[in-house]
Amino acid sequence: MTTSDAPRSDAPRSDAPRSDAPAGRRRVWLLWMVAGIAYAIDLGSKLAVVEGLEGQAPVPVIGTWLELRVQRNPGAAFGLGEATTIVFTLIAVAVAVAIVRVSRRLTSTPWALALGLLLGGALGNLTDRLFRSPGSMRGAVVDFIAVRDFSVMNLADWAITCGGVLVILLSFRGEELGPVSGSRNGSRNGQRNGPRSAP
Repeated sequence: MTTSDAPRSDAPRSDAPRSDAPAGRRRVWLLWMVAGIAYAIDLGSKLAVVEGLEGQAPVPVIGTWLELRVQRNPGAAFGLGEATTIVFTLIAVAVAVAIVRVSRRLTSTPWALALGLLLGGALGNLTDRLFRSPGSMRGAVVDFIAVRDFSVMNLADWAITCGGVLVILLSFRGEELGPVSGSRNGSRNGQRNGPRSAP
């Protein structure tokens, strides 16, 4: 009985680590896909409005409540911190690096969407900081979505805003990014030690 039962108990345990890996990889690809789409849309929209609308009169979308009006912003949203452009550049770099690091254990679809939006938006504005005038990590971000009595923003800003709201909601709900490496190692050690104690 003892020798015949041992292979049966080992079979499901050996399958458990394999089932976690594909799920984690799928969520990482979702993060990169969302980030890539957000980045591409932001970059394309900025190129289009600079080419066709910069220096032109505002284009009303919903009367005077929502207009397309191109302006260069060296600071953050709402025109904050215009004298500390390089600080926002470094913050964007830090956010991108942090998201890439935590993505290694990402298995949650909602978190993949939220972090993908944050990463795509951060990279979108970081591209402006690096390559637009005056350069040297001090480039002015292209803003063009003007909401009356609110702010002039771009699609990267909206991606960051939506991603940030999702992060807050997921944190309040207790949604986990994925399995913690320590607990995973602990469970594996338990699985390794289990068959030894059986005899």
